[in-house]
Amino acid sequence: MATNIKRSSFDQFGYVHGPLKWAIAFTASLGAILEVIDTSIVNVALTDIQASLGATVSEVGWVVTGYAIANVVLIPLSAWLGDYFGRKTYFIFSLIGFTLASVLCGLAFNLPMLVFSRILQGLCGGGLLAKAQAILFETFPPAEQGLAQAVFGVGVIAGPAIGPTLGGFLVDGLGWRWIFFVNIPFGIIAVAMSVVFLPKDKDKSETQSQAVDWFGIGFLVIAIGCMQTLLEEGEKEDWFSSSFITTLAIASIIGLGLFIWYELKVAHPAVDLRVLRHRSLAAGSVLSAVVGMGLYGTLFAVPIFAQSVLHFTATQTGLLLAPGALASAIVMVLLGKLSSKIDARFLIAMGAVGSSGVMFQLAAITPQTGIDDLFWPLVWRGAFTVLMFLPLSLAVLGPLPKQDISAGSGFYNLTRQLGGSIGIALLTTLLDRRQAFHRDILLAKLSPYDPETNQRLDTLNGALQGQGMDATTAQQQALALLSQTVDTQAAVLSYADCFRVVGVGFLCSLPLLLFLGKGGAGVKAPVAH
Repeated sequence: MATNIKRSSFDQFGYVHGPLKWAIAFTASLGAILEVIDTSIVNVALTDIQASLGATVSEVGWVVTGYAIANVVLIPLSAWLGDYFGRKTYFIFSLIGFTLASVLCGLAFNLPMLVFSRILQGLCGGGLLAKAQAILFETFPPAEQGLAQAVFGVGVIAGPAIGPTLGGFLVDGLGWRWIFFVNIPFGIIAVAMSVVFLPKDKDKSETQSQAVDWFGIGFLVIAIGCMQTLLEEGEKEDWFSSSFITTLAIASIIGLGLFIWYELKVAHPAVDLRVLRHRSLAAGSVLSAVVGMGLYGTLFAVPIFAQSVLHFTATQTGLLLAPGALASAIVMVLLGKLSSKIDARFLIAMGAVGSSGVMFQLAAITPQTGIDDLFWPLVWRGAFTVLMFLPLSLAVLGPLPKQDISAGSGFYNLTRQLGGSIGIALLTTLLDRRQAFHRDILLAKLSPYDPETNQRLDTLNGALQGQGMDATTAQQQALALLSQTVDTQAAVLSYADCFRVVGVGFLCSLPLLLFLGKGGAGVKAPVAH
């Protein structure tokens, strides 16, 4: 069967024709899906990991932070690493490393070993996401990019929602270690498919004979590593009131400045910043960050609201997100067939406006909100996100020359990942500050001279005494229940504020569409080199 699939031809531009191109698409996408799911699958297991390994809340957070930092550092380097070692060799190495790191995570006997293993997992996973998308753009001719990117996009869009769903089932049914062990069979399958189906690497490239840009890599690690750590840990440390966060901010700014200066100066940079001369990539990367903020930010806020306010279990929370992930997959496949016929800017605008409307709809939540109230908004969120993600990929990367696609894909995916981190950091801070703000306002309205307050306390008091409590205990419990009601209402109002901010952010991103191309509808045949 594999032999029949590999009976495909390459045209003069290097694009693949025949069954092999779809085998390559599923191979590359499987690697990307593994990486994306592992970004969020661990979130529902942190409490169990904390109890099992005897860690504090702040310590166990590094299981997520370590992976995220390693991930974003490697993404922009994926183009250079693919050129240096060979695209196929590097992709297979990343898959093997990711799978072995997953084994180490599952076997971890203490927190330092788990964090170290997660960092290894993030370093290997960082090469999968951007490289997978670049492989698809280099494999499929322009007219078929919509369907190819739809296959890739199903995992990237649905992955953040699938992660908590799958994680909830595994943690509740088998234990937290299985959220890592589940990667083993899929990792082995992905490696085998890569060995069989990915085209052989070309002969030794010019990149391999060049000196390694160690200074550029070092400056990148400082800039992106410090920035990601700042975003992950900022709220816990109360931002710039902490000397640790202030130091990270200064180091990140200095590292970024040195990185840009050195990469534009050196003849053979590790990260080719000159690729940003393409207007579609520069503007699209900014828009990608907004999409990342909306995608990951919403998927951060909804589960926390469900668990903290609605008191859902991990499995219930995962099931709440599952219909939206399914809607994303369905719309992605349907849109893949139409994207080559419709102006990408029109689709992105529809997605942004629709996503904004969903955010304002979610802002109508109350303490009585249930699964039925959240079902359709989350389904529509999944559908409208696809209208932004898939056409944006085509509009940003489609117009690039083939030799710039790998570097461009690295930038594009980096901005989405960083956008997600920025969105989560902003929403975490906003939730905390707005909850305190709303609580102060609500408490100001509660007064012993307010008839409604006294009536509510008398009702609670009477109900508690009717259950057998003495007058003093009933009064104390009534006050506690009233305080709890205030806290719940303040939390609901703060979540509503967050959803409104995300909605406004989508609308504010619309002017960036003026800098994008038509995407699939405006694709021209490539020029031979």
